[in-house]
Amino acid sequence: MTADTIELLHPSDVLAGRELVSAPGRSADDRDVRVIGDAVRCGRPVIYPVPGPDLPPALQRRAGAGYRYVGAIFAFDLGDLGDGERYQAVRFEVELADRRAVALRLDGDGGALGLTFDNAGPAPASTAAAHTVTATRARPDWLRRLLNRRGVPRAWTLGLQNHRFRWTYEDPRSALLLPRSYAVHALIEVPADLAEIHGTIDMHVDVSTRASTVLHADLRDSIAFSESVPALTGPADVTGSAAVRLCMAADVSGYSSRTNAETERIQGLLVDILARARRAAGIADSAVAPQAHGDGQFTVLPPGIDESAVIPRLIDELGTALREVNAVATPDARLRLRLALHRGLVKPACNGWVGSSTIAVHRLLDSPPLRTALREHAAADFVLGIPDVLFQDVIVHAAEPPLPSDFTPVVVDLPEKSFVEHCWVAVGTTSSVRA
Repeated sequence: MTADTIELLHPSDVLAGRELVSAPGRSADDRDVRVIGDAVRCGRPVIYPVPGPDLPPALQRRAGAGYRYVGAIFAFDLGDLGDGERYQAVRFEVELADRRAVALRLDGDGGALGLTFDNAGPAPASTAAAHTVTATRARPDWLRRLLNRRGVPRAWTLGLQNHRFRWTYEDPRSALLLPRSYAVHALIEVPADLAEIHGTIDMHVDVSTRASTVLHADLRDSIAFSESVPALTGPADVTGSAAVRLCMAADVSGYSSRTNAETERIQGLLVDILARARRAAGIADSAVAPQAHGDGQFTVLPPGIDESAVIPRLIDELGTALREVNAVATPDARLRLRLALHRGLVKPACNGWVGSSTIAVHRLLDSPPLRTALREHAAADFVLGIPDVLFQDVIVHAAEPPLPSDFTPVVVDLPEKSFVEHCWVAVGTTSSVRA
């Protein structure tokens, strides 16, 4: 499905429309104000309950203690622009009036949420997604808005554990298509005594013009919303074999320059080290089926894992194993890795795994920022790359390494692959090099 096949908001679903202006807060007759394109339209948010057992493991521990959890889908349409103009960046921001209500998860597409899409339309591949499908039966196009669209920048999120949060779609090169129709999803923790969710919606855009200038515009006025917090219903039905999983890809640096005997040794070390790291993270060998390709390995980890525990243990043991191997190796024989993690909806197929995260993790693994980081830190045993969604969901709240301060933000921009994503890179452990 392409961006063009997604219908604009139905009039009955529209909450409000607002002009985008280049000088917000001014009167309508101010000559300095420039209206950017047609009005933006925002839909009425869909709010639905999510029971504790259907939450991700890391959030199940937070259930109870006077709190409830709701899913929220927000949708909006951008207006048409003038000749020679195109959207370069779009930031959609939500602010909840009650500061006790905070976002615990932000999804810019259905893959991370647990929705699968085929010719029959959207279908749930997790209990959380099943609640989403039930809540949007009257608005099926909203689910289709969540699908991953080829050639469209992925959403960059900000605002976890906060009452104010946002999604940003950015194309600094103005080469990819920013569509007119959008939908985003949030998992929100609300106090048990909160009967309604009140808040405001704001939007900020950058528009490139035919004159190669960039116009910055905002909604003339924020859009207010108020939605009831519904009561829990019965259990959700789950079908299909797809699930939201953590994907891991690793690659050996300098592999092609080794002799046959050396590459055979390295392959054995790579398999052993990655298996050792997974076991240390609590992942049994029987729970995974790594895909080997000589100098690298791709693995889809089991569904339902606690990423806040798995990722630190995985990285710690990987670093320990590499230090041990390299401590007895000559400089030319050191084993150095690029490692990438990504998360999303995947499912097994006849010739491997299918899902946007299985592609994105390899885009990150082979990206110039990750290669540059390993090249510029010659003493490092490995470098790690993760997408913004994992950084915000896991690393920001980490109590043990890798910590937020270990990472540097980068933009993985691969025009030949129509791929742009905000990511984070960390330089791993270092070994004392034996002469």
